[in-house]
Amino acid sequence: MSFGRPPSINVGFKTTPPNRGSFPLDHYGECSKQMKEYMECLKKNSGTSTHCRTFSKQYLECRMSKGLMERDEWHKLGLGDVEDATGTKARVPSQFTST
Repeated sequence: MSFGRPPSINVGFKTTPPNRGSFPLDHYGECSKQMKEYMECLKKNSGTSTHCRTFSKQYLECRMSKGLMERDEWHKLGLGDVEDATGTKARVPSQFTST
């Protein structure tokens, strides 16, 4: 019983870790250029990320290449159909392509 104080939030509440785990913050600003480009794109497009997927992919590529997040396949990140800076799309493994 709480006797005048709010009940504890821990009663019946179980925490779960994030699906993709945690990753370090970019303390040294290694990917700040890509992050700023992505944020500027969001601002220009009223927060609609659809138009900014290329910038999102560039930012995540920077984070993966600098060890700020675990490398993952683009299709798992929802960016498999986005062209990279060279104009090529990521190759999707055969089990994910339609026949």
